[in-house]
Order: sequence, then structure tokens, then C-alpha cells
Amino acid sequence: MKTSGLVELEAVLAVARHRSFRAAADELSVSTSALSHAVAALEARIGVRLFNRTTRSVALTEAGAQFVGSVAPALSTIREALDQAGSFRDTPSGTLRINASVGAAKQVMPVFIAYLQRYPEMKLDLVTEGRLIDIVVEGYDAGIRLAETVPQDMIAVPFGDRQRFAVVGSPDYFAKHKPPRTPADLKAHRCVRSRMPSGQIYQWEFERRGQAVRVDVEGTLTLDEPGLMLAAARDGLGLAYLTEWNVNADLAAGTLVRVLEDWTPPLDGLCLYYPGRRHAPAGLRALIETIREHADAVRERASSPAKKSRRGAAAKG
Repeated sequence: MKTSGLVELEAVLAVARHRSFRAAADELSVSTSALSHAVAALEARIGVRLFNRTTRSVALTEAGAQFVGSVAPALSTIREALDQAGSFRDTPSGTLRINASVGAAKQVMPVFIAYLQRYPEMKLDLVTEGRLIDIVVEGYDAGIRLAETVPQDMIAVPFGDRQRFAVVGSPDYFAKHKPPRTPADLKAHRCVRSRMPSGQIYQWEFERRGQAVRVDVEGTLTLDEPGLMLAAARDGLGLAYLTEWNVNADLAAGTLVRVLEDWTPPLDGLCLYYPGRRHAPAGLRALIETIREHADAVRERASSPAKKSRRGAAAKG
């Protein structure tokens, strides 16, 4: 648990975030019993119950909700002051809590590894989930998502190349079904449907020459995880709509075939984002610098073949 002298407040906020003493204890790296004692001690001191507890659930009382609403901003300010003081250290230390989608986390892992190797006193606590959250309310230092989903009041640091979606199917599937030429043709195909974190079924999005189209595809299988969708497409259960990052290896190996490519224009890529109204702690600033260095290295590698080609052509001329 944090050693700021505010352990009881940190305990209450963690339980309020997770609605679970066990999950909150895991976040704070303490035992469930220690966390429970900390919360109970604070309740006893103020003379008010903050949580209603049963064997199956934990919920804020009315007094607890009001207390958390008042304490969370104040504690955030205190954390910021501590971070600012800690930024004078020569080497960043502490823990960064980051929220990301599973796909984003997989793409950013090489940067995280380089970051931890460079700053051994830092710890990263990465939580992956599909739903978009308020990272401030949920107690995260930063998030990583596609640029188009980043809230406008956040500072965004671009990471990686622009991304595209791809409609793919197996060679066996296309041996039995005529490939679609337009999004409207998807109505005649079996598709692997995608359930969003909200529970809604995702409508596949397309655009060409300024014409935007959404298709509510049909299919016998609905999934909520890209890896499972990829496996289903490989097995010929239908067409899938996934990011290029997920399907490039299969396209290169020939285990999947792409269609409707001219209907899937590139989108802005991933961004790390964080609250603009806060002072960025030293550890986060160091991560941002590592991300930028990684992006520069990727661009340099991408441009190297072109440079070599031009030098070769000049030598032959």
C-alpha cells in the first residue's frame, strides 16, 4: 500500500473503484484483512459506515458516495504534489497505472519492456479492458487507445503508425463463397459478429470517396475478443473485421484472404493520453520520452530501404 500517510483514504478509494475488497487489496499489494481493517478503522473514527458489505457484493452507502466524491479530488491533488516533489529525483521511481485495450497493450509491450529496463526503479501496473473509462475517476495515470477515442480534454501522445481495419476470410471459405465487392454484398455472407464492451453488436464501418457505410452483419457466431475472431475466421466460420495488426501475419502466410480493402481507409493510430490539467509525474514523462524515441526509431527503419534504394540508383546512374 502507498506510504504517503493516507493509507486509509487510499484504501477507501480503491474499494470504491473495484467494488471489491479483494481486488482493491491486489491493487494496493496488501492482504484483504489489512485493507478491511484500514477501512473499518476510518469508519470507526468518523462514526459512519461507508460501505454496505454482503458475502457477494460491496456497495457505497449514501454517506460513502458523498465522502468519496469529496475526497477523491483532494487526494488527487495531494498525489500530484508528491509527484512534483519526486520529479526532482535523478531517477524516476514509483508505480504508473495504465489502462489500455488488449490490442493496444500487445502493440506497446516492446516500449514497456524498454522502459522498465531503462528505469529499474519504476513499476508498471497495466490493466486491459475493452470498455472506455474515465482514467481520472478510475485512478489511472494514463490510458492507451486509438486516437479517435481519446477524450478531447486529454493530452495525447501519438504512438505507432496509422492503422486500418481489414475484412478477412479463409481460403476455404472463399472457395465456397464469392468474395464481396461492396459492403452491401456482406448481407449474403456469414460473418463473425463483434460484441462491444457495452453489450451492443458492432456495426462494421466502411468509407470510400467520402461515402460512409455501416453494415449490421449476419452470422452464427458472436464474440468479444479479437483473438477468438481471428481463430474463427481461420477455421472458415465466416468473415471477420479486425485491425491489420491482428491479421497481417495470416495475410502474409496465406491463411487468410483480404477483401473490401478499398473500403477501409487508414485511421489515426494509438495514443498514450493523460489529464492535461495535471502535472505529469517524472515516471510518466520518462515513459512519454521512451514512446517518442521508439516512434522515431520505427520511422527511421521504415525510411531506410527507400534511402538505400535511392543511393543504389544514384550509384548505377
